[in-house]
Parts: sequence; structure tokens; C-alpha cells
Amino acid sequence: MPLILRQILARRGVSDATQLDLRVQHLPHFQQLRDCEKAAARILDAIIADQVICICGDFDADGATSTALMVSVLRAMGATKVNYCVPNRFTDGYGLSPNLVRAAQQQGAELLITVDSGISCHAGVAAANAAGLDVIVTDHHLAGAELPPAFAIVNPNQPACNFPSKSIAGVGVAFYLLLAVRAAARQRQHAAAQVNLADWLDLVALGTVADVVKLDGVNRILVQQGLQRIRSGHCRPGIQALLAVTQRDAARLQASDLGFALAPRINAAGRLDDMGLGIECLLSPNYDHAESLAQHLNELNGQRREIETEMRESAAAYVSQLQLDSSELPALLVLHQENWHQGVIGIVAGRVKEQFHRPTITFAEGDDGLLKGSARSIPGLHMRDLLERIHSLEPELISRFGGHAMAAGLSLPEENLERFKVMAEQVAQEWLNEHDLKRQIWSDGELDGSCFTVPFVEQLQGLGPWGQGFPEPSFDAVFELVQQRIVGQNHLKLVLRSADGVMIDAIAFNVDTQLWPDLAVRQVKIVYKLQLNHFRGRTNVQLLVEHLEPLR
Repeated sequence: MPLILRQILARRGVSDATQLDLRVQHLPHFQQLRDCEKAAARILDAIIADQVICICGDFDADGATSTALMVSVLRAMGATKVNYCVPNRFTDGYGLSPNLVRAAQQQGAELLITVDSGISCHAGVAAANAAGLDVIVTDHHLAGAELPPAFAIVNPNQPACNFPSKSIAGVGVAFYLLLAVRAAARQRQHAAAQVNLADWLDLVALGTVADVVKLDGVNRILVQQGLQRIRSGHCRPGIQALLAVTQRDAARLQASDLGFALAPRINAAGRLDDMGLGIECLLSPNYDHAESLAQHLNELNGQRREIETEMRESAAAYVSQLQLDSSELPALLVLHQENWHQGVIGIVAGRVKEQFHRPTITFAEGDDGLLKGSARSIPGLHMRDLLERIHSLEPELISRFGGHAMAAGLSLPEENLERFKVMAEQVAQEWLNEHDLKRQIWSDGELDGSCFTVPFVEQLQGLGPWGQGFPEPSFDAVFELVQQRIVGQNHLKLVLRSADGVMIDAIAFNVDTQLWPDLAVRQVKIVYKLQLNHFRGRTNVQLLVEHLEPLR
């Protein structure tokens, strides 16, 4: 392997060639997940007794894929009465609530299984217990000081769980539980043992990438195995239909396509409408039906983009006013506008965080009289720990909260917002230093012109999947600017000449058209990623510009 590729891998923690072997036999055993075998035995009992099983999902892509996975596999294992219910983002809030338990009871549920949620749903689990229902919680979110009183909890992030991957997504936890169900079926010589769970790895890959979890060894295996199945055409009609509406070629699919093309369309259902649309698309056994649902999801995603653009402009105007009023921004941004859409505040928080390099919490009006908040963080500040700290200092301030280091959600009464803002900025100021608040662009260094070839880029892509915690390589260099023109509405198409004389195409998306093109600029410094551009039967190397800086 070329030295540059070995260096790239070493920077990402790869110290041995075996770490690049992404076959399923290198996955850790499900026995290392606490309560996994106990939960599996209860599920197999329910299948054998023909009980009504209700999967309680979540309203994001990880929750949708987890729900579709659990429903589909349990049906394949012989369960004839499997239903699902998903909380409505606007009326029910997050996770297993007493409302959701009542909805499951109306379906005749005898066993509840949460996916991608439940670890903080004390009231919901208590309501289910009071109704005589067993609850199996499968989740990956961080556990609080107390665990809900469930029959079993399968979550690598609960105390005393020795599972080696703490970064596995909700869909990965559900997949592991189903591995345990199949093993239990083998012991009891039940027909469920015949199910080939590899057939569902496309869902596992999609949900894992969509939830932007760290691509550690376990997640890289799960994503790579799912990608290989999709590329070879072995995936469900719903994913095929989503690939079609996003004009993605399955044979050349990369992990980034799952995150930037498919996941937003599934998420759009939960953000603007009913996540049942996304789940039904993934469950559909018929391509024509799946295609119709995928088209609907695509339309919803278009609406989501329009709403997001308006909200982002509103947020940017507010923050720019802050910059005019003070010499520097606060260590954390808390934003709220009355007309903001509750389903899109998370995306807006992420965009504002990227634009200003500040942890950002955005709020919108909720249907229950509370403000719903979505938080996104930067390296150096653990968002859930910040909310926990505020809650410990002033327990009455926040009604509910939960999440991860980089993303979290919360609810609070509107009259508490100003006090919350003061507390959040204060804690962030204590926890973040000046270095944390400076935006950094990481690069793998410079490449010479010999790397701008199709075989090199193919070899680089073959070292993926790339993603959170295992970032796709980016490089930097100074180029001579030979040609520049706008394509589409605001994309800058470039022809560059490297220091050693190689001509190369490049594209920078969503540039400021008031600044570009600039015919006076003759030299630029760019940070870029390598990609292959397939056009009219020809393949050539193109630079995807991440950062563009004019020099002279």
C-alpha cells in the first residue's frame, strides 16, 4: 500500500492490517450485551405463544430503520402479530410515553419492545408495567442515574454492560438482539433459527450512518457489510426506491450517500408528517408501492429544505446582530423564534453550529405548551453532560432532556428560557477554552499529481467506509486557478493546475456568488476531498472543495 494511504489509516487509529478486515466473523458476540439473552428468550416465548408484539419506535432514521428491522425480522421468524407505533414528534414527544403505551394497548399488545429509545422513559415503562405488559428496552443513548423498571434493558451504554462498542446505533442494538433471538431458536430447535439476518444488513448500514455515530470497528463492519449487499443489488425495495429518487447508482454507493441522500428523506417524514411513511417505505415488499412512498418522502424533504432555509436565515440574522452588539459571540448560542418549525430545529442547530463554530441550542413552540429544544455541540463540550449539570444546579428549569455528547434534546416551560440561556452560557463558558472555540480544518496534508488518478482514488475509497470518527480523507494545497464558472444556482466549477503541472477539475458547492467567480484571483488554497465523477460513460478524478481561500 502506498505510504500516503498507510499514513491516512494510522491517523485514524489503524495500527494493524486485521483492522481492515470487515467480515462479520470479527463482530463481538451478543453475549457481551447485558440482558440480551434474557430479552431474546422472552421474545422467542412471545413468538411461540403467538402473542401480540408491539415495536415502539422513534421519529428519526435510526428509529425508522430499527422499527422496520425488528418488525420485518420477527415476522420472518414466525411472529404473526407484530405491530409498531411511533410517537408523534409534535404531540407525544420522544420515546415510550404513557400515551404510546395506550396506543399499543389499543393494538392488543402483550409485549412492548422499544427501539432507539426507552432508557430515559421511566413514566412510559411504569405505565406499561401497570397495564401488565412486559417491556424490553433496546437503546444506545446514555443512561441516567436510574434505569427504568423494564423486563430487560439491552443498551451498551448502561452500567455493568461489557459490550466493547459504546458507539453502536439503535439499529445495531436491535440487530444484536435479533442475533440472540436466532441463537435461542437454535437451542429450542425452532424454525426462527433458519432466518438469515445478513439479509437485513442494508437497514443496519442505513440507520448507523444516518445517526452519525462513531464508525468504530463494530460499526465499520456493519456499514461495510450493508453497503456490499446494496451494491450487489441485495436490498429491500424501499432502499432501491430511495436510491432511484435520489439518482444514486447502487453499484457505486458510498456511506456518505446513505447519510446525505437517503437518510434526510426518511427523516423528513418524522420532521414534517408521520414517520410511519418512512417505515412503510422500508417495510414494503413491492417496488412500485415503495417507489410511490419514496416519491412522497422526496417531496417532504423538499418542503423541509425550504423551511430550513428560512429558519437558518432567521438564525443567522439574529447571530450577526449579536456579533454587531459585542466583540465576540458567547461560548454557546441559545436561539428561539415563535414561528420556527419544531421538526427542523435540530437541522438548524447543526447548521448554525457549523457556521459560527459554537454549541447551539434551538427552540420551537411545542404542542404541549413547552418549548422543544434541539442541541448540537462542538468538540470539547459534552452536550448531555451540560444539560445534566444545569439540571443538577436548578432541577426545576428543564422538564425533560436526553442525548449524546454531540446532540441532545430537551423541553422546558417558555418562562424558563431566559434563565436557561444564562445557565447554559455560563456552564459552556466554564467548560470551553479559547482553543475549543477556534474553528479548525483538519487535513491529511498535500498530494502530488500522481495521486490524481482513477486507480488511486478507487484504492482510497476501498479503505472505507468513512464517517464520524473515521473521517474521509481531506487534503490541502495551493493551486493555480485556470478556469472558474458558476453552474446550477451557486456551485463553482473550477479547473486547477497543481504545483507539478497536473490539470484537475474541481467543484465547490453553495459558494457566495457575491464573491465568486472572481477573475482577479489567480491562485487559491483549497482543502478538498478526492472523488470520481462519472459522466457519459467516462470516469475522471474531481476535487470536492471543502474550503476555498483566494491568495492572489
